[in-house]
Amino acid sequence: MIGDQDRRSRATPYQDLPEVGDPRAYGRRRSGLRRFLGGSPTAVFLKLLFLSVLVGAAMAMLGLTPGLLFWRLYDAGRALIDLGLETFHDFGRWILAGAVVVVPLWLLSRFFAMGK
Repeated sequence: MIGDQDRRSRATPYQDLPEVGDPRAYGRRRSGLRRFLGGSPTAVFLKLLFLSVLVGAAMAMLGLTPGLLFWRLYDAGRALIDLGLETFHDFGRWILAGAVVVVPLWLLSRFFAMGK
């Protein structure tokens, strides 16, 4: 059956929205938070808590601490930057300077686009 010939009643896009004084309107405002988090805050918190326990246990078994991990990543990144920027010193500075401005603006635009 072709969709245009379907004679069943169709719901209007605004028929399920609550009126201004309706108590259900409060639930609609929370949907942005749920959409941003990817679920209810409690469920997201429990998922993150479970994953934190798993990652913490794995790091403890490997003898890693958050500080040690940070400094290892920092040293590795610093070594790569030193190696890469020796050849392209000015070009690398341009990339980093531009990224400091572009990436936060891009993130802000993504956050504001979520509301639409």
